Amino acid sequence: MVRDSFPGTETDATGVTKQNTSRMPDYIYLLENRLSPAQQNALRHVRDAARDAGMTVFLAGGAVRDLTSGFPVRDLDFSVQGNALKLKKALEKAGGEFWGDHEPTHTVYFWFPGSVRVEVSSSRREEYPKPGKPVYHWAPILEDLRRRDFTANAMALSLNEGSWGLLLDPLNGVADIEARHVRLASNYGFIEDPSRMVRAIRLSARTGWQMDERTQARYQNAKAEGLMEQISAFARGYELEEIAHEEDPLKALRALEAEGWMKVLYAAWTAAKADIKGLEELNKILIRLLMVGVGSDPSAAHIELLTAKMQPKDVAGLKRLFPRRGFVEQWNRLEQSAKEFSKVLLGKAAAKPSAAWKLLVSHQAEPVLWLAYSSKNAAVKEKFNSFFNVWPEARQKIPTTLMAEMRITPDLPNYGEIAELLFFEFMDGKLQTEEEIRKFLQPYSPPAPPPPVVIRRPRGRRAEPKIEEEEEVEPPARDSDEDGEEEEEDERAPSPLGEDVPLPPKKGGAPAPVKVSAKAPAKAMKGAKVAPAPAAPIKAAPVKAAKEAPKTAVAQKAVPKAPEKPKAPGKVPAKAPVKPEPKAATKAKTPVKKPAVKVAAKPSKPAPKPVKAAAKKQAAAPARKSVKPAKAAPKKAAKPGKPAKKAPAKKKR
Repeated sequence: MVRDSFPGTETDATGVTKQNTSRMPDYIYLLENRLSPAQQNALRHVRDAARDAGMTVFLAGGAVRDLTSGFPVRDLDFSVQGNALKLKKALEKAGGEFWGDHEPTHTVYFWFPGSVRVEVSSSRREEYPKPGKPVYHWAPILEDLRRRDFTANAMALSLNEGSWGLLLDPLNGVADIEARHVRLASNYGFIEDPSRMVRAIRLSARTGWQMDERTQARYQNAKAEGLMEQISAFARGYELEEIAHEEDPLKALRALEAEGWMKVLYAAWTAAKADIKGLEELNKILIRLLMVGVGSDPSAAHIELLTAKMQPKDVAGLKRLFPRRGFVEQWNRLEQSAKEFSKVLLGKAAAKPSAAWKLLVSHQAEPVLWLAYSSKNAAVKEKFNSFFNVWPEARQKIPTTLMAEMRITPDLPNYGEIAELLFFEFMDGKLQTEEEIRKFLQPYSPPAPPPPVVIRRPRGRRAEPKIEEEEEVEPPARDSDEDGEEEEEDERAPSPLGEDVPLPPKKGGAPAPVKVSAKAPAKAMKGAKVAPAPAAPIKAAPVKAAKEAPKTAVAQKAVPKAPEKPKAPGKVPAKAPVKPEPKAATKAKTPVKKPAVKVAAKPSKPAPKPVKAAAKKQAAAPARKSVKPAKAAPKKAAKPGKPAKKAPAKKKR
């Protein structure tokens, strides 16, 4: 898919044109922000009238050019695909004032409240059998744009549903606007319609743009051939009226006079016949009115000062040439409407400053402008001096800090109305103290928001720490003096000689530790080291585990057994039987319950199985066979405040 010659559309390989909305948001923004509220209101009325009549409507010509280039939008030009004359009644019902029409081109002229000039014409193409003698054919919008004078004016914005804000630019006028060029839309533009030479000079004088090289050459050729003599009466009057609608009409008049076009258009009207000082003063007042929010169309005041030194008959002849009869009537009523407004301004209804302010900003702006310029009445001058210099200072007194304290912020939908009421109160000299201001603002203060609700959730029980089970690691070999007091009883097989013989290790398991008979000599018992008392509770088994031990184990150990010769070098040698001390045996079997002491357990070294105190002596035996102790099962962490529970002893077979 390739982009077409104008932004806003794309053409595929089959030649089908499709919408491209990449530029739409830009022009939608311009329509919503560059147009004044009054212009937006007029645009809405024209769009609705065309839609009700079943016509597609586009904003075209100079309005789109000014939106794109950044110049102020002076008037609104619309093109509809249909007969624009049929929209006359609908636009009058919408509040527009009918200013005139042009039947051959199906064009109507309106004036909407807020000083908005509107021109609605039917889209068409033109043929010129002779210079200045067009023949009109009704056509779609793209053909209408291609028949226009310059590329900068051959653009349109769609105002229809589904394509709102879509730019139509078949001749790439945006590029010429960026280059600040005035380029002909047709190579024969000056020959077909000589009035385009006048428009080229006016546009260059207003914008500062220059004609491109080819357009300049065609302009000089048409001027040399004297084609301006072929201009039609309607085009002559239209171009003369457009001088009054310029922002700087004197500059445009001088530029046309320098090119010699005023002799052709209207020889009696020259720059020498204008009130130059009056135009400068009028422009200053116009700017001051704009600063206080009054937007006026100065066209009628312009034409009054531009023809100030002309003969009355010449002025009357000029008025007859203007195509918009409504503009001529506005020019004729200018002085009378200013006098009527002066009476209202000096009346009792406008005695208060706030009342006079409301009257000045709500009345039709053109009489206000002319009265401010032309009045010699001292009271009127004093009113305007206060309007421009004194009354606006009341806005500086609006207590924004106090309003924020009372929760009156710009977020409120009626904040602008409240600020305006305060402005009028200060303007009239009221609300001198803070108490008065608070009392005035109290009805507009919204209620305080409720305090935030804090939901406090009950804290849940802390979960017990989970200790991941580690892989069983064989503890390193320990000396007999590092073992604890208490030991687990190993499973033994009864010997025919009365001794406890260790069972053979299970398949795949570690061999059971060697157990020594209780008949060990007393000397060995005395030499055995006893673990210190504080460490005993940590390794001691709970009382319950001691009670569950079989009672027969004590009885069997208490019976003396005959000594036996060692069968292997790792066996303990038999010695004379010595009766073990009962106290020592009892101490070894029944642990004493002591208060638990918290000791940080080393996770890398699991606690080894305790060995009986009687077997500690065997660690010193040289012929002892090294036996790996059984792997200790991982123990869970004990709860704080309770002694660690020992796994129950294995039952004897």
